[in-house]
Amino acid sequence: MEVKPYGDSLNDGMVQISFTLPIKNDDKATTVATQYCEKMGIIKPKIVKQESLDPNFTFFVIYGSCKHKIEIDQIKTKAKEYKILSHEEMEKIVKNEIGRKITIVGAAIESDAHTIGLDAILSAKGFAGDHGLESYNFFNAVNLGSQVPSKELLKKSLDEKADVVGISQIITQKNIHIYNLSKLLELVEEEGIRDRIILICGGPRISNALAKELGYDAGFGPGTTPTMVASYIVNEFLNRKKKKRKFLSDL
Repeated sequence: MEVKPYGDSLNDGMVQISFTLPIKNDDKATTVATQYCEKMGIIKPKIVKQESLDPNFTFFVIYGSCKHKIEIDQIKTKAKEYKILSHEEMEKIVKNEIGRKITIVGAAIESDAHTIGLDAILSAKGFAGDHGLESYNFFNAVNLGSQVPSKELLKKSLDEKADVVGISQIITQKNIHIYNLSKLLELVEEEGIRDRIILICGGPRISNALAKELGYDAGFGPGTTPTMVASYIVNEFLNRKKKKRKFLSDL
């Protein structure tokens, strides 16, 4: 099955893109932006916004129809395979199968000063009516906030005997999020606790595939809700406990 973006009618390919060119805002800039869009496969690009950011940079918003199609039946993804659980189901599993609270330590690390995503998942208020992990009586959720050095996060995780460490990364310029996530992972591995914790990350440019590639257990991107993260944690924690139990019984 082939698909294209949807605008006014199914598969019309309509998209809206924005970018900045390092040239002054004049008629030549208009032509350059238009030709650039055409090289990207945008048919009849229409500039809906063009303004100077400073004398040598021009910002554009452009609307047009993209000619490219994607055959979705050939796409393979690394999906997180777990069941979305209700609050009652999670509480029952933790009480009957795990037998204690699960401790979660979360932070936006290094230079990242944004907490909107972190707070949406961890704070009791949550978002869109979906309460965060602090509201779950079977979680011990510790929110360290933003701009937390990786070493400080690791120390706090050890002090709290964290079962789960969650990282939020909003800033992605020059792939700084990948650098920060990799740095934390190296510290965790040096400490020798990688196998003892569930390591997850999230943000607008984070995917499960990227998280796995970096060595994390799971990644959560746009549209993630607290219930999704909570369900993953409970499922993963239970699975690990069952594997450990089986390993010990086989000795």
